[in-house]
Amino acid sequence: MSRGTVRVDGMSVFDPACTSRAVLEHATGRWGALTLAALVDEPLRFSEVRRAVNGVSDRMLSQTLQRLEVDGLVTRTSHSTIPPWVDYDLTDLGRPIAARICDLIETIYDQLPAIVTHQRLLASGRLSPKSASDPRGDAG
Repeated sequence: MSRGTVRVDGMSVFDPACTSRAVLEHATGRWGALTLAALVDEPLRFSEVRRAVNGVSDRMLSQTLQRLEVDGLVTRTSHSTIPPWVDYDLTDLGRPIAARICDLIETIYDQLPAIVTHQRLLASGRLSPKSASDPRGDAG
């Protein structure tokens, strides 16, 4: 997909008014991406998601799950047991998005040694920001 690509049905993530932009933000923001990745294998209780997404506050996780539920990517199921409990699971809409987020995470893991080396060279001054930019000379 190129930057100028507009889908046949008029959707364009580059259009600030397009719903796809909000969904992209919900799914790929720090907490949304980690939450979707945490749910990729099985439904989890809120506390299990919180443990998996280490560092997220209860409030932020609750907001993230609500946004993902509104977008149709996650479902919330209440179980009327004693004590009652709730679990969260990916929907049919959420599964392919979560799978691609996991693919992105794996790609980052694969590239991480080179990224860390690059960061260290840049921080040590052995690599200048100019030489670290795009080889075509187009940094943006």
